[in-house]
Amino acid sequence: MCLDIGDKRIGIAVSDPFNSYSLPVETYHRKNLKTDLERICKYVSEKSATALVCGLPVNFDGTPSVQTQKAQFFIEKLKERLNVEVFTVDERCSTCEAEETLISQGKSREERKQFVDSLAAATILQGFLNDKNKTHK
Repeated sequence: MCLDIGDKRIGIAVSDPFNSYSLPVETYHRKNLKTDLERICKYVSEKSATALVCGLPVNFDGTPSVQTQKAQFFIEKLKERLNVEVFTVDERCSTCEAEETLISQGKSREERKQFVDSLAAATILQGFLNDKNKTHK
């Protein structure tokens, strides 16, 4: 399972059972820390996730940003509650890629807003799976 963690929304994606490809699942609209953590933990359980990949927003030059710190805080709180391995990966450009995909599909601004975060999570997860599968061949 993968999360694209933002201030207002969290994009959620999962992989197929063979960890070959990613699928966007949902965009969760954040409420408060306690509710958000409970909901994500419930998703992990419902999807029988064996690992959690979290996108880490960094500046274009790779340095940490305020968003990096916010995401790391949320990830640390998740780690305290979950019994699955948690990975963090550079998520630079994932939202831009997702936005471009949705534009190319002719989605309106309102439709893009609904899907961009889960598609960004799927983009992050696909990159993670591709790297993992390359090293295990």
